[in-house]
Amino acid sequence: MNDNQLTALDAGFLQAEDSDSHTSMAIAALAIMDGPVPSLAEVQAVFDERSERIPRCRQVLRTHALDLSAPEWVPARTFDITHHVRRRTVTGPGDEAAVHRAVADVMERRLDRSRPLWEAWIFDGLAAGRWAILIKLHHCIADGVSATAMLTDICDEATGGDSEPDCRPAPLRSPRGLVVNPITFGLDIWRTVTATARAGVRAAVGAANVVADVLASPAAPLNGPLSDLRRFSATQVPLHDVQLVSRRFGVTVNDVALAAITEGFRATMVERGIEPSAGPIRTVVPVSVRPAELLHDSDNRVSLLLPALPVDRSDPLEQLRLVHKRLTKAKGSGQRQAGSLAVAAANLVPFPIIASTVRLLGRLPQRGIVAVTTNVPGPQHILRIMGRRIIELVPVPPLAVGMRTGIAIMSYADCLAFGVIGDFDAELDVDELARGIAHGLTRLVDVATAAPHTRRLGNLLLLSG
Repeated sequence: MNDNQLTALDAGFLQAEDSDSHTSMAIAALAIMDGPVPSLAEVQAVFDERSERIPRCRQVLRTHALDLSAPEWVPARTFDITHHVRRRTVTGPGDEAAVHRAVADVMERRLDRSRPLWEAWIFDGLAAGRWAILIKLHHCIADGVSATAMLTDICDEATGGDSEPDCRPAPLRSPRGLVVNPITFGLDIWRTVTATARAGVRAAVGAANVVADVLASPAAPLNGPLSDLRRFSATQVPLHDVQLVSRRFGVTVNDVALAAITEGFRATMVERGIEPSAGPIRTVVPVSVRPAELLHDSDNRVSLLLPALPVDRSDPLEQLRLVHKRLTKAKGSGQRQAGSLAVAAANLVPFPIIASTVRLLGRLPQRGIVAVTTNVPGPQHILRIMGRRIIELVPVPPLAVGMRTGIAIMSYADCLAFGVIGDFDAELDVDELARGIAHGLTRLVDVATAAPHTRRLGNLLLLSG
């Protein structure tokens, strides 16, 4: 496979889109900007110059008849920046709700495959003299991690100069004339074989768990066919609060975020008259398997976990304990290894078989998974575009294969942003879900900052899981 040919995973996002006319497999980031609104021509000139640094921004997909081979990236014969950088005025009064409606409108529409698969939309008319940029690209180009790296290449701070020095120790090299001990050499081979066998068993168990979870019916009918319309909402919480809860109870930031999302789902279900006590709901959690040295490669390198969110529990600490326990179990069950092996194996299967299989699976109803929830580490410092500061940075996920709710999490400077997209006809309201997520974190912070004896009790509850 050449470097410009799509992997099975990259191409899978195209096939998933082809399987459902109401699916758009684009991901995006919404940047709320400070400072005066530049002219469209100024923005187009900047994006024209900076996007040239990113090869995929100047390439189009070339497909092959009957899917005899995977699509590949080729240089676009012509490139017109006006096709990719556009402007629209949000409806009055230009508040957050108006911006979110504009985001939903843009995300409904598929990217044109005859052109490079990205767009940037300038939103003006925002309250307080602000403006926004929505940068949208097809998921076949990049996952969340590499897309964030591409975003920084567009910003003012990107210099295209020397990379950070590699501080990893050099690998040890065997000296010439080394005498090999046949006993230790044999033991090393045995350890390698047994470790590989254990990994294979773990991956097989993980694959079985994934299949069972996909086929299982959820406690409530929260998924279903997609329409051609979307809704979008978002909320931001202080990263310091998330880290405080993480440190206090010895869990990860991702655990805390998923516990807040659990409360968001529960509160929204209650508001909509859906009984959450019937049991947990399951979400797809993509997990990056990208090596640090491939951060700027434009492709997808993810596996997945399928944890069950304990919406049937009302206590915030119990929600956090169960999220932590289930994520830990999912990580150790082989789900991630199974996903990675499946992706690697797919690259060895003839592409016509892979393409037709993915399209077929995309058309089949699945009832086991309610939402996709992805967490992407974002820039830790303030970014600027054309000298204007990015005040807020909110991720926007796609919807596909019957999952009518998507949540993307991204850290930026001192905030953690949750972008929530939903099908227009979904049972759960995205605004209520976003408010519920923020309320869920508030409840966790209240518990974490309670009296010392309560904190000790919380740690005991987590350890007893």
